[in-house]
Amino acid sequence: MIGWRFSDFIPENEGTIFDQLLKLFQEMLVYTSGNVSEALSWLTQLDKEYKITDENYGMADFIQDLIDKGYIQNPDEQNESFTITAKMEISMRQKALDDIFDQVKKSKDGKHNTRHTGKGDEHTADMRPYEFGDSLENIAMSESLKNAQLNHGIDEFKLTHDDLEVQETYYQSQMSTVLMIDISHSMILYGEDRITPAKKVAMALAELITTRYAKDTLDIIVFGNDAWQIQIKDLPYLEVGPYHTNTVAGMELAMDLLRRRRNPNKQIFMITDGKPTCIKKGKKYYKNSFGLDRKIVNRTLNLATKCKKLDIPITTFMIARDPYLMQFVDQFTKANNGKAFYSSLQGLGEFIFMDYKNNKKRRK
Repeated sequence: MIGWRFSDFIPENEGTIFDQLLKLFQEMLVYTSGNVSEALSWLTQLDKEYKITDENYGMADFIQDLIDKGYIQNPDEQNESFTITAKMEISMRQKALDDIFDQVKKSKDGKHNTRHTGKGDEHTADMRPYEFGDSLENIAMSESLKNAQLNHGIDEFKLTHDDLEVQETYYQSQMSTVLMIDISHSMILYGEDRITPAKKVAMALAELITTRYAKDTLDIIVFGNDAWQIQIKDLPYLEVGPYHTNTVAGMELAMDLLRRRRNPNKQIFMITDGKPTCIKKGKKYYKNSFGLDRKIVNRTLNLATKCKKLDIPITTFMIARDPYLMQFVDQFTKANNGKAFYSSLQGLGEFIFMDYKNNKKRRK
């Protein structure tokens, strides 16, 4: 009989109680900027409400397992001031990658093919005659020996230049990326948490590049009144400060970092939710939070144009929908010939992944 047969829904196995609690705990750590005690307090409240633990496995068991498995540590045994370990930091980045870039699992691991053939390590099914300068490692020995036999016979067997064939390969592109994260006060303004999704995206992107695209480079910058570089391990601990938005300082530092990279393929990702409101003149700050200040805007647009001349595209992910802000981002994007996405917080991660992948495919 052709048709549909329905049965009772059986949910997928969500793992052990520890696995369920670990996922929630990692999520809480992002919100609390790595504060273990606060995250455990929140998790305890969730457990009371949703009864995740049972009489056989309680919160104390979970905390002990976190210690035994090397996720948290207590440097001062006289109190319960726990800190997360490097293992937990890596695990959090892996979770962010799974949550935000889940579709990457369907792709090949570790390389980005371009549309251009050339020197590379990803073989195709195509063969072509050997040319001077081709790598000897790519010589197709079976085909070359077959050609020698057909061209010269068995009795006077010899292998000449004209007999050689090489297996074509794809050129493997490499990319140097700078990720700029806005940590100005507006990222938590009006009761809307924008820094947490930005941190998740940054952790996921860092894990994506370091594990899947090992030949690439990633530098991470945060910018407020000033801009400074941070390490991947610092991402879970990012917090918003009482800062204005000095986009110029962030771009100047990004350009300086990319200038040191010998890789010809370079790009900047910028996650922000507001207009530039600050520049530095000598040792003093010039700040204006009201509207779009012409002096600040012009400095920012000039740098966008400079990046265009240096062939450094800037992709801006704008977490705001104010018309005058969108107008500024349009100007900024046009000056750089880059890209801009006006995304919701939920769509931010997918946009970054898709644009990164597309840039890799297009660039040599």
